[in-house]
Amino acid sequence: MDETKEFLKKIGIKETFEEFKSYKRFNDGGQYRFEVPGIQSPKTMDALLKESVKNNIFIHRVTQTKGIMLLSDDEITQMVDLAKDYGCELFLSVGPRATYDTSATVHTKEGSRIGYRLRGYDNLVYAIEDVKRACGLGVRGILLYDEGLLWVLNKMRCEGELPENVHFKLSAHAGHSNPASAKLLQENGLDSLNPVRDLQIPMIAAIRNACDMAIDLHTENPKSTGGFIRHYEVPKFIDVAAPVYLKTGGSVAANHNWDTTEKEAIARIKQVMLVKRVIDKYCPQAVPSPAKSDDLSIPE
Repeated sequence: MDETKEFLKKIGIKETFEEFKSYKRFNDGGQYRFEVPGIQSPKTMDALLKESVKNNIFIHRVTQTKGIMLLSDDEITQMVDLAKDYGCELFLSVGPRATYDTSATVHTKEGSRIGYRLRGYDNLVYAIEDVKRACGLGVRGILLYDEGLLWVLNKMRCEGELPENVHFKLSAHAGHSNPASAKLLQENGLDSLNPVRDLQIPMIAAIRNACDMAIDLHTENPKSTGGFIRHYEVPKFIDVAAPVYLKTGGSVAANHNWDTTEKEAIARIKQVMLVKRVIDKYCPQAVPSPAKSDDLSIPE
């Protein structure tokens, strides 16, 4: 095993130990940011942001998960305007995915491994069109589920076919959970990785040790992905994974595509406040990204 470990070390994948601590930061100096996923419409986003202001807590990123193609131009524009006025990131997810097309396999136990990836040439084209539409309406954050799509979109970004400041985030539904995958994705233009939800702290540390991009970690989960809550692990998340997005409020939803109500959006802010309490008590020295930071991919 020593020879294998030496080779991995040579290519930038190092063994991590209990005392590992990340000294990497966002460009604004922050160690962590708050992200609230599963906000599917302008009215729930509005309720979420108003509740955050009421409770004096800043949400750095809002993420929609059902798909760009399920939003009207007016709805996207409203969400863009809300994000701009508030000063947060807005990430919209790619609509075309195996679960939405004609695949029967993806709905079987074994076929579920396909996840939300794209099937065939046409769906790749549809997905690119989805992204181009969102970017044309001012969105600068795109949630992806397919590594091949990431490769294409990064090529487009590099060649000026997409805005150079658009950020790509890969979902936990893509199933990545090791440092080699993280390096591969970063080398193909990924800006933010959401690894699978149940990784242990040393596993998360190994991914951080291998890459510089942001890591997005679920502090809690819907019932459909286990329903487990990791609030007391958040100080460790910050210690080993900075710069990290703390994905909070998921336990309010039943599943990934849950249509969050305005009442549930307000409940998600309570979950963020519970996580913030843990940070303030157990690692008060942790540095959040400033509100409305220039380093955020705020819509244009």
